[in-house]
Amino acid sequence: MAEANGQEKTEQPTGKRLRDARKEGNVFQSKDAVTVVMLLGVFYMVKIMLPMIYRTARDVTLHFFSRAVTDNALSASPGIYLYMALAMLKCTMPVLLVSMLLGILAHGVQTRFNVSFQLLKPKFSKMNPINGIKKMFGVKKLVDLAKNLIKIALLLALLYNLLKKDLVQVSRMIDMNIYVSAGHMLELVMDLVVKVSIAFAVVAFFDYLYQKWDHMNNLKMTKQEVKEEFKNTEGNPEIKGRIRKIQRQMAMARMMQQVPEADVIVRNPTHFAVALKYDPDKMGAPMVVAKGQDHVALRIVEIGEEHGVFITENKPLARALYASCEVDREIPAEFYGAVAELLVYIYKLNHREDMFQ
Repeated sequence: MAEANGQEKTEQPTGKRLRDARKEGNVFQSKDAVTVVMLLGVFYMVKIMLPMIYRTARDVTLHFFSRAVTDNALSASPGIYLYMALAMLKCTMPVLLVSMLLGILAHGVQTRFNVSFQLLKPKFSKMNPINGIKKMFGVKKLVDLAKNLIKIALLLALLYNLLKKDLVQVSRMIDMNIYVSAGHMLELVMDLVVKVSIAFAVVAFFDYLYQKWDHMNNLKMTKQEVKEEFKNTEGNPEIKGRIRKIQRQMAMARMMQQVPEADVIVRNPTHFAVALKYDPDKMGAPMVVAKGQDHVALRIVEIGEEHGVFITENKPLARALYASCEVDREIPAEFYGAVAELLVYIYKLNHREDMFQ
């Protein structure tokens, strides 16, 4: 899985890579699973239709020979050929339709009914004889050869087991009534078909797992391809990081501009700081206008001191408010009591100062 630039495809395919592959018709499926479904469906359909097929063949034969009284009868009655053609269609069309529907269903279930016309476009790379030779001796061809050998071995083993068990009974069919022997032979054939289908279904199951693994393995990406795809879909991570940094700086500046409007700053004493504001005419509860940790907390306290904002040290409350509250949001109900006591204390303190003045 080496690339031309020396990188190996070690990364799992991204969602976009998988979607693009589906659009191009590059999906995995097991052809053996389709074969098993069609084999069982067609043989059961033939079994169901066998009485009708027998009656139709009998009627056509009788009709044909009844019309062939003279040498010129056939040439004088061209309609007999149409009659025979319609009879053949009557016997074969249901089987063909069932086979077609089962094939579409088996393909659709595996591919989730993916429809793509990209595969119909001519690709000159497929005409390269070197690529064709590589595919002839590739791992996939070896896997297909191994599957075919396994299926042949299973088929021979089942045939041998059938003949070994029923050979005497089959040989006695020569002396049986033709209807009885035909029915018994049909049972033997259907029994063989069921056993073959079960054996092939096991092969198809492992083939499905292999096809899925091979499909995902072929779609693997190099680390550079993942980075390039991320840049094309999500944008350059360096630019996005720079934008996020600018956004954080702008948000920090807006937050610091609101600190002078706060009624109180709760600190702890240097690690956390939360600035609260309460306007009973506009707010249902006190609101956090700024909060910060470490150097941001120190900056909030510094701005608060410059503008005469009341600052109090309450370690548990500062930590709890910092962890539970968001900027520009009202505080949760569980903090109403503690913050209300603090605001009442500030109000009384300011009222006392106004009296002395």
